[in-house]
Amino acid sequence: MLIRLKGGEVVDPVNGKTAVQDLWFKGGVMVDPPTGAKADRTHDVSGCIVMAGAIDIHSHIGGGNVNTARLLLPEQHAAHMARPATTPLSNAGWSTFATGCLYAQMGFTTVVEPAMNPASALHTHLELADIPIIDKATLSILGNDDFLLSMIRDKASTAMIDDYVAWTVSSSRSLGVKVINAGAAAAFKQNVRSFAFDDVVPAYGVSSRTIVKTLQASVGRLGVPHPLHVHCNNLGIAGSADTAAETINATEGEKLHLAHLQFYGYGTEGKRKFSSEAARLASLVNGNPDVTIDIGQVMFGQTVTISSDVTRQFSAIRNASPKKTVIIDGDANGGGIVPYRYKKDYYGSLQWAVGLELFLLITDPWRVFFTTDHPNGAPFTAYPDLFELLMSASARDEKATELNASALELTTLGSVRREYTFDEIAIMTRSAPAKLLGLKDRGHLGAGAIADIAVYRKGDDIAKMFRQAALVFKNGDLVVEDGRVTHYRWGKTLRLNPPPDKAMVKRMNAYHEDRYGLSLDWFTFPDTAIARENPFAEVACNS
Repeated sequence: MLIRLKGGEVVDPVNGKTAVQDLWFKGGVMVDPPTGAKADRTHDVSGCIVMAGAIDIHSHIGGGNVNTARLLLPEQHAAHMARPATTPLSNAGWSTFATGCLYAQMGFTTVVEPAMNPASALHTHLELADIPIIDKATLSILGNDDFLLSMIRDKASTAMIDDYVAWTVSSSRSLGVKVINAGAAAAFKQNVRSFAFDDVVPAYGVSSRTIVKTLQASVGRLGVPHPLHVHCNNLGIAGSADTAAETINATEGEKLHLAHLQFYGYGTEGKRKFSSEAARLASLVNGNPDVTIDIGQVMFGQTVTISSDVTRQFSAIRNASPKKTVIIDGDANGGGIVPYRYKKDYYGSLQWAVGLELFLLITDPWRVFFTTDHPNGAPFTAYPDLFELLMSASARDEKATELNASALELTTLGSVRREYTFDEIAIMTRSAPAKLLGLKDRGHLGAGAIADIAVYRKGDDIAKMFRQAALVFKNGDLVVEDGRVTHYRWGKTLRLNPPPDKAMVKRMNAYHEDRYGLSLDWFTFPDTAIARENPFAEVACNS
């Protein structure tokens, strides 16, 4: 079926300037305007903004930690409808099924779960398969696992390390690699409670810096499109900006992505010894073309922090609100679930301002990515309000009047008058994420792209505009009308598939037999384990 979107204001930075034009697609794929052909169906989108479907590169939407959070906080889900009984996973609150619907209503069509334990890959993929409409992807966690740390300690060859990283990415069906507080979870098991970039993991004798550099280089050699995704040391503490600065300066000409930089934007100035260092970090990012970052914006209200940074989560127990937590000191990273309410007090006000400073002071929208680190800074449902703050200086000013004035005095936010344009929003949430992840078939509306399209009614209320998309198409299927899901379909999980070295497979089998007393078959799985037809779509590595 040939479908035409007529008369929309098309915002597609990859393919030219914003202009009123028609878009055409057929069989789920964008096509050039046909000569003399008549559309089988036309949607008049005059007066609307038309963009490619949005891509979220960092949102915790599946896996063990997410489900543990649901179980810890059932009261946070009481307002949500139970999902249909026919879906295969549990009936807990804000379900996997609801996740896909809520994203689609805002025009998002691809979302990356950025922290998958490779040993729990099957569980994560079963849950992702239960999320409708959107495509998904995962990043595999490495950097605290015994096998890698032992190889680094024993000075294994780069080829052997590459074989292990490739095997992990392939067998866990992920789209890249993430390192979380490199070495800290391994050190935590030996009662180490703080861990800096140059600290050394007991028993292994390797530093956090060495782990990061080893994985950074391996990801580059393997041609993984997305650079190593780094959750730095010392998250969330006063002075964390120093750690972020050290990590940024350690790129040494190789690509690196820093996650939720807002949580590292803190200095030690002022009476409370807690201040903004966002301007300093923004300057470092602006001056280093090898660095990309996502923000992890804080918004106000109740949320729950979910992380495999067990060291950080253990230290945050005393701040839990309500007073209940789960800490898992498991194999490799473990994890922690700590509920938290962001208040409009000194600390919450400063965190809110730091994220916005980073968004507004980092000049290149191709290198800064739109996230709240869902749900750590805020649920992803807060995105429309965040779009408004970025696009309207007056909206920021109005919000600031509700907040702690002494905190805002230690930031530059009040003096920053930049307002994001629709083009910059499209780059940051569409074009740039697709490029970063190596997804050539999305993030734009040119011929050959999949027909992932979001249509928004242009209006003065920016938050309402982005909260309720007028139309959303996923692979050419109309799935949302007037902010409501009207059609369900199943997306795919995007994965890399670097060929694993046969010798490494044998070595991993022996390792699992020796360490766990279990065959490697307990940790790997066939595609048929996912109860969906063709659940995965393969993404090419860089040559």
